[in-house]
Formats: sequence, C-alpha cells, structure tokens
Amino acid sequence: MTPRRIIIDTDPGQDDAVAMLLALASPEDLEILGVTVVAGNVPLSLTEKNARRICELASRPEILVYAGCARPMVRTRLVTAEHVHGKTGLDGPDLPEPSMALRQGHAVDFLVDTLMAAEDASITLCMLGPLTNLGMALVKEPGIVPKIREIVLMGGGWAEGGNITPAAEFNIYVDPHAAHNVFECGAPVTMMPLDVTHKAMSTRVRVERFRALGSPVGLAVAAMLDFSERFDEAKYGTDGGPLHDPCVIAWLLRPELFQGKRVAVEIETASERTLGMTVVDWWGVTGKPANALVINQIDSDGFYELLTERLARL
Repeated sequence: MTPRRIIIDTDPGQDDAVAMLLALASPEDLEILGVTVVAGNVPLSLTEKNARRICELASRPEILVYAGCARPMVRTRLVTAEHVHGKTGLDGPDLPEPSMALRQGHAVDFLVDTLMAAEDASITLCMLGPLTNLGMALVKEPGIVPKIREIVLMGGGWAEGGNITPAAEFNIYVDPHAAHNVFECGAPVTMMPLDVTHKAMSTRVRVERFRALGSPVGLAVAAMLDFSERFDEAKYGTDGGPLHDPCVIAWLLRPELFQGKRVAVEIETASERTLGMTVVDWWGVTGKPANALVINQIDSDGFYELLTERLARL
C-alpha cells in the first residue's frame, strides 16, 4: 500500500519524541512531508531544536523541520511544562546539538502551502502539542480544510478531568482558541484524550524493554521516560506514567488497537475556571452533530509491542 502522507506538528517533549521516532521508524506506512514545531512543553527556541535532535537520533536529517508559533493565538502568556519535561524539554538522555538546518519559512506557511498544493484530501495532520499552528493556518487559509484527510490529535479529556487544571488537559489549555478553530473547522478529527492515554502506561517492565534494545534510540527513549515519567509516578502513584503522544501515530499504524465513538466536542474559551475544557457529549444529550471520533480504549500490550518492534528498527 502507498504510505499515508502526514505532517507532524509537535512541541517535544519526551512523549512527542517517542511519537516522532515511531513515525520515523515506519516509512512503509507513513510518508513524513514535514515536521512543524510549536511552543508548548517548552518555548519554541527549544522545541524546534528538540525536533531536529530527534530526526538526527533516527538518522533522518533530511526531514523538513519548520518553526512555527511562539505564543498562543489570543492569550498573551505561554504556559509551559518544564516541571514535567525538564529545562530542555528532553531532559534524560544526553543528546548532542543538532547539525541539520532548520528550514527557512514559517510552519503556518508550510502547512498552508503543502495542503493547498495537494490534489485531494490526502494529507493527515498529526497534532502532538498545542494547536496554534493549525489554528492560525485555518484563519489564514480556510481553503485548506478540503485538503485534510484527517486531523489526529492528542488532547483533552473528560472522565479523567484535566492534567494542568482540574478541567483542562495541557495541549488544549495552552491554546484553547486554536483548539476551538480545529474542532469547528469541518475536517475529520480523531481525538486521543487523557481517557485513553492514561491506559497506555509506561511501566518499569516496558521501559526496560526499550533499554534492552541496546541501540542509541532504545537507550535514549528509556532515559527520556526515566526522567519524564517520574513526575506522573509521584502525581498518580502508579508504576510509570501515561505515554500520550505516541497514541496518535499508533492510531495510523494499528487502528485496531483502539476503540472510541463519534461525538460532539466543544472547547471552553470563556471561563477562567474551566478554560480549555473539552466538553465531550459522550451520551448525545445536546443533540449536536458529532465533530470528532473520541478514543477511550486501547490495547496497551499491543501498543507497547508495536512501539518496541518499530523502535528496534532505528
């Protein structure tokens, strides 16, 4: 089969890095047209550098990496997560400074130009961080919507509540106005919320399987998770922590590992108390039309088998 054409939008982040590596290890399934980078887990000056570090770790320096938005669309303050990811965003392994060049031009322009050049709805957008780049692209050129095959995003939550506020998940909270644009744009959306990613736990046994690969990638992934998951272990009292963003890529590779339902999703943009909340109408009580496939179940063993098998290729 022809590989699915994708653009990865990301704010690395250890779990973003693992998601990127999963995609980079799967060229027969995924053709990566480019990586667009946004501020989120750490500021843009670090996320764009981290994205290039991961491409080089995977021996894929030819990947196009574009820097995008350094702040949210409307909110004046960028919320970051160094308390989880460390001061670099990729604390844990000792990765060298990247030598591959950051591409000239803005990530929003790359998104618009690449989508508008597509002949049909052939490009999948893999959204691993705040949705600012895509939210801005939709404002700049609404004509990109018919060119989008699917938007698969990690963000939101409902039964699990939030992880940055009681009501909001981090990616949506950082830029709720961009998230509103995305969910209302009319393109097919698949949402990987906390309700499913909290079932993809990187237990000690699973992390040791990555380390046992013995490769630079396997050792780096184990070191990343050793660092980042310590926060979740302390917070939730669990063995390991949720591995959020790789669920986006795993959905494209092995959709049979997941289950969910098409429902209406709205983003809270007005209330300070619940800003960034994903209002998921799971039982259809509003009668509003469904605008997203919301995933809430995962075969976690199958997910980690896929991760381990693919990472062993790099």
